[in-house]
Amino acid sequence: MVSPAGFQDKTGHRRAGTVATTLLDVPTEPLRCAGALIVAPDGRLFFQRRSPHRRLFPNCWDIVGGHLEPGESVQDALHREVTEETGWRVTEVIAEIGEYRYVGDDGLARIESDWLVRVDGDLAAPVLEAGKHTEYRWLGPGDLDLLDEHRDVNDGLIRHIAERAFAVLRSAGS
Repeated sequence: MVSPAGFQDKTGHRRAGTVATTLLDVPTEPLRCAGALIVAPDGRLFFQRRSPHRRLFPNCWDIVGGHLEPGESVQDALHREVTEETGWRVTEVIAEIGEYRYVGDDGLARIESDWLVRVDGDLAAPVLEAGKHTEYRWLGPGDLDLLDEHRDVNDGLIRHIAERAFAVLRSAGS
């Protein structure tokens, strides 16, 4: 509430009193996200670099994924995000990697559920979302140093998720 010395009402008359202001909706609950670690037939995992113009984690390597839309399940978001960000279609959900809580550099808390998946499509030619991602790489367990490029972002969360994904992949025998 704002209490100015006076303000004009709709008719143009000066009034004393209080003016109601509209507050912006700020989420009080963490935002829900779904992430996909896409597995190639040779066991490597897919990563993409976020555009330097992105508001959240600019120019960082990331997995495929994003926020759930209102009323959407994690599994539905997982399938939607893979198609939106790569042009591929999820054919198999292999295993859950884990659930991670973090605060983005926008200050908002998030809970992300990450999954190992297989997809259908030309793995040599993903259709990256224009303006959102600039390049991609298929990485094996020995290639994860690339993910340290922005290790300060969320204390290396993407590398941690990747290491966990390779461990789950090994234990699943896939």
